Amino acid sequence: MAGGVRRKSRGSPSPLWGKLHTLWQDKHLVLFKTEHTLLVVSVLWILEIGINLWVIQKVAYTEIDWKAYMDEVEGVINGTYDYTELKGDTGPLVYPAGFVYIFTALYYITSRGVNIRLGQYIFAVFYLVTLLLVFRIYNRTKKVPPYVFFFVCCASYRIHSIFVLRLFNDPVAMMLLFAATNLFLDGYWTLGCGVYSLAVSVKMNVLLFAPGLLFCLLWEFGLVRTIPKLSLCAAIQLLLGLPFLLNNPVGYLSRAFDLGRQFMFKWTVNWRFLPEWLFLNRYFHLVLLAAHLLTLLLFALRRWKRPGENIVELLKEPSKRKIPAQGITPQIVLILFTSNFIGMCFSRSLHYQFYVWYFHTLPYLLWSGGVKKLAHLLRVLILGLIELSWNTYPSTNSSSASLHVCHLIILLCLWLAPPLTEKKEHTTDKENKRH
Repeated sequence: MAGGVRRKSRGSPSPLWGKLHTLWQDKHLVLFKTEHTLLVVSVLWILEIGINLWVIQKVAYTEIDWKAYMDEVEGVINGTYDYTELKGDTGPLVYPAGFVYIFTALYYITSRGVNIRLGQYIFAVFYLVTLLLVFRIYNRTKKVPPYVFFFVCCASYRIHSIFVLRLFNDPVAMMLLFAATNLFLDGYWTLGCGVYSLAVSVKMNVLLFAPGLLFCLLWEFGLVRTIPKLSLCAAIQLLLGLPFLLNNPVGYLSRAFDLGRQFMFKWTVNWRFLPEWLFLNRYFHLVLLAAHLLTLLLFALRRWKRPGENIVELLKEPSKRKIPAQGITPQIVLILFTSNFIGMCFSRSLHYQFYVWYFHTLPYLLWSGGVKKLAHLLRVLILGLIELSWNTYPSTNSSSASLHVCHLIILLCLWLAPPLTEKKEHTTDKENKRH
């Protein structure tokens, strides 16, 4: 052939092949490098489909609150809008109106609550959606090594039980909470506040995130622009509760948002080592409330705000502050999760289904702590001890005490972490959106 005609050279390896080759070379590091988070969580999520199906088919369903839920919403369907007259097998209706609407839908879908197996499959979907939302948060923040996510899903018997073997309302509230957190991360603050309010309307434990959310809103918008978002949250509660408020407003508010509700000692997970009289004592409850509020205040003043900034500056428009305003997106997750965790530490009582209130946030908190010498193995050990405490039934003095020790270690690690700064973390182009 003519000398000017050259033989076609082999093309360079495709980007996909190059990535797979690199992945194979680094296969021993896949479980430890945060850049492989998406791959690992995708595999785990697919495995969870099979695990949930196996649990539903092979492990016996346990009736606790489902029948009571159905009795409560059936009362509303039959025309009773006075909250003081709505009750089920386990006692009066003590959840806000959003719970009523969601479980009314489940009442009809499951043939008036009789088709429990269908209900289990629906809650398996809730579980998988919750995992998607949680994994997206971890993939965005790149805080936790991928191997830890095995303990976030596949290894927890109690969490699978709460979702698909007990059908509690707690998972529904937390699914909505994690949806709201994702919206905050994406910069959709108004929509996120709306979804957050929906989560509160299912169960008011979500209010434990409220102090952190308020701090984030003030940081991002200042007081004047925060008020409309708080008003939206209140308006949603008012709209959802309107049929009940028109009938008996005091009855609705006192039942749906009963902050002084007395818990039974026999179900407590966290205070078993106390004598029952002290557990029921109102002064003890006030001490816990005071400790809760004081700890929140200390974290807001010393750990959440930027060094050198007066807390009062948060009330001003971001553009008018002494220190130039920057987005809070990198810190949203830590502030929200810490706010909720502090509430869990000082809770008057924790029941077994309450585990889902903070289970998915624990790895993030452990790997955000300021104790660098807290080795991976020790962190995993803490997760294991917490899981063991929640799986000990009935709770014992030892299980309750070990739970408090683990909580204290995590809280101290969070306190020893340096104050939040404006260092750049993994964010998206939507960070600067203002809604």
